[in-house]
Amino acid sequence: MITRDRTRQSPHPRHGGRHRPLAALAVAGALAVLATGCGGAEFEPTFESPASTPEDTADLTEKDVNAWLDENMPAALEEAGIIGGAVSVVHDGEILTARGYGHSDVAKEEPVDPDETLFRPGSVSKTVTATAVMHMVEAGEIDLDTDVNEYLDFELEKSFDEDVTVRHLLSHTAGFEEKVAGMFQAPGTEVDLREVVSEDPPEQVYEPGTTPAYSNYGYDLVGYIVENVSGMSFEEYAEQNVLEPAGMDSSSFEQPLPKELESRLSEGYAAEGEPPEDFENIADIPAGALTASATDMGRFMLAQMGDTQGPSPVLAPETLSTMHEPALGSESLGGLADGHRMTPGFFEEHRNGNRIYGHGGDTNWFHSHMQIFPDQETGIFFTMNSSGNPGSANVTLRTALMEEFADRYFPGAESGEGEVESTASEHAAMLEGTYANSRSIHSNFLSALYLVNEHQITAQEDGTILLEPSPTTGKPAVFEEVEPWVWREVDGGSTMAARVVDGEVEAIGTTASTLMPADPVTQSSVSLPIMGASLVVLLLTIVSWPIGAIVRKVRSLPKRDPAARRWARVLTRAAVTATVLAYAAWVSVGMLAMGGQDTPFAVLEVIQGIQTLGLFGVIPAGVVLYDNIRRGAGWKRYVGSALVLLALLGSGWFAANFAMVAGSVSY
Repeated sequence: MITRDRTRQSPHPRHGGRHRPLAALAVAGALAVLATGCGGAEFEPTFESPASTPEDTADLTEKDVNAWLDENMPAALEEAGIIGGAVSVVHDGEILTARGYGHSDVAKEEPVDPDETLFRPGSVSKTVTATAVMHMVEAGEIDLDTDVNEYLDFELEKSFDEDVTVRHLLSHTAGFEEKVAGMFQAPGTEVDLREVVSEDPPEQVYEPGTTPAYSNYGYDLVGYIVENVSGMSFEEYAEQNVLEPAGMDSSSFEQPLPKELESRLSEGYAAEGEPPEDFENIADIPAGALTASATDMGRFMLAQMGDTQGPSPVLAPETLSTMHEPALGSESLGGLADGHRMTPGFFEEHRNGNRIYGHGGDTNWFHSHMQIFPDQETGIFFTMNSSGNPGSANVTLRTALMEEFADRYFPGAESGEGEVESTASEHAAMLEGTYANSRSIHSNFLSALYLVNEHQITAQEDGTILLEPSPTTGKPAVFEEVEPWVWREVDGGSTMAARVVDGEVEAIGTTASTLMPADPVTQSSVSLPIMGASLVVLLLTIVSWPIGAIVRKVRSLPKRDPAARRWARVLTRAAVTATVLAYAAWVSVGMLAMGGQDTPFAVLEVIQGIQTLGLFGVIPAGVVLYDNIRRGAGWKRYVGSALVLLALLGSGWFAANFAMVAGSVSY
């Protein structure tokens, strides 16, 4: 049995969202629920080794891999609440095995066939897109370091003077914020890739080449460059120059799928026991619209190692070498270059001292991961057609499978040489604090969502650091310093590297993302209590109005508001009501956005207007407080009117800081 200490791990949601116990209510609270996915008990898969094969001497053979997978996958999928999945493994220039488990269609009791059943591997599509781009680089039609405006028929909106290059787009260092709106289109809608990248683009929030920030938009943009330069649709170019040469005849970027493939697509499920969902028409075609079988993804992995099963090599060896090397160095990234970096298309990873390049991917219903071990000429691809229960189960399962595969067939340990003791405690103390993920939204109301996506670093007594949660697994992870400003995960394959400028930690690069020091004023520990307390006061205020009216009527008490000040009280009530309504509306819009449903910009502008009315309510609320004090209205009225004023100030401060008042409505 292969086991490992998982006592430091805790439940985690999908897609990087993190749940924190929030003070109270409203937008961030509701968005926290959205970010966490499904609740439920923690799922921890255990992978057994077949009795005939000692776990520390396993040979990478078809017989052993099949026995190991068959021993573990059916039970693991069932325990995770996942309907069906498939695995393909390649080794020494051939597909070693491809296995299917569970069902592709529950109602028809149709089993998963790794050769025939098609899945949607989500962002693993980016590796195919990057291959298409490198094909054009190899042909001399695109240069990795040329300003992308040379290849576009519109002017790219930028916030910095520095050029954005194809290399930046392929390595997620162009500096764009996250974009959510329009990600999914109604089934049957024809997607115009030029429209996707040219209309309402996300803001550029980081200087190009300096800060890795994962960007679907960046890959849409580089996909459109392929389309614009080649004169072919992106889908056609990818098929003719990547899929067909690799022998991937069961794969396509087309939406809807070609007739000959349509019936082979697995149903996608939110969870076990739920009905199948509709076909996901993905607007970000180059970033995530690929459909493929597990066997075809095996062929793709072989093509990445120069061993094609198709009619011709996809890329020349020297092009593949460029594609598998880190895209940027220390001259651009600074200290971040000492950790894991992006290649043009892949995440750089390590485990047991072995070099790995890989990529994960998610749609709403499909979840996948691919890892290639270039030095061992080996690759593994795993895909699932449902999220599991809890909703994070798919992440836990695929992470465990990749770790167990590496531990079983390529065991070993990371070298302990170079471990740092003299600076460990000092550097750990300097890193301690709250961090935000670089993959975030800055310019619109969804920026509030990322308050529940913060990471906490704590310096420990032994010089190690505790990162909660790890961007890679969503669970707490302990890191030890192995070089100055470079840390390696204890009992794991992740690394961290810090960029330190003038004694200040500017950024921390991890295997999966970049962490930026959170703004001490607007971080969740400050913002959420202010927002929560403010809304509690405003809600209690609204509840008190009818109660007060009833009490006055029962006791036959006269109204005590002087007519001269009644306008201030009326406007204050209007502001309180507007503020609560606006926050309720933002919650609703946020829920729709996270569910892939767009809200018209005009509606968002109306909500912003209502929010602004609430913000301006601090003026009449201040008049009411002053009037109560001037008239000697009593301590109850002093306290009540002061709390209302503070609540309007607090809720307005939160709304202004998180673009709910004057921010962009393009999200």
